Amino acid sequence: MTSNVSAARRGLAWLNTRGHKTAVTVFGIIVVAHWAEHILQAIQIWVLGWSKPEARGVLGIPFPWLVESEWMHYGYAIVMLAGFFLLLPGFVGRSRNWWALALGIQFWHHIEHLALLIQALTDSNLAGKPVPTSFIQLLVPRVELHLFYNAVVTVPMIVAMILHRRANSAERAIMECLCAVEVKPKQKVGV
Repeated sequence: MTSNVSAARRGLAWLNTRGHKTAVTVFGIIVVAHWAEHILQAIQIWVLGWSKPEARGVLGIPFPWLVESEWMHYGYAIVMLAGFFLLLPGFVGRSRNWWALALGIQFWHHIEHLALLIQALTDSNLAGKPVPTSFIQLLVPRVELHLFYNAVVTVPMIVAMILHRRANSAERAIMECLCAVEVKPKQKVGV
């Protein structure tokens, strides 16, 4: 058991030091790809005029069960939550604040998906609705709500990534990863 704990600690340390840049990049690609699915679904509905059941993004067209599976949606929400949590120690200063904001919003998004999953498993929907319904979905339709959730998670995540890569000198001094790029001072054009 002790060796498993040690291996987990070494893995977490690697994830937030030498492996941080790669892990954050891969995580960012996954999150943006998921957001793109929601954007495409919105385009299918509001630009192409598809009905909401027909609008399933890219992956939902060949695999319609993906859109309908509360397990898949909850699984993705938990993976995102874990990614934000596990990568947080590598962020410092301003970028850490933005990453923590994205983590907090994703925690709530995860709670909403947990509620949806519980309803699907128990066949007992919130407020007597015919389908599983999240708390905020009582006020905002599901497609619009999840487009919003993904935007408000992705935007602070991207801000965090930009600030992390462009860390100031104080932040660079405490960073343990190699994510920051060298920012060269702008040269003045001849007088």
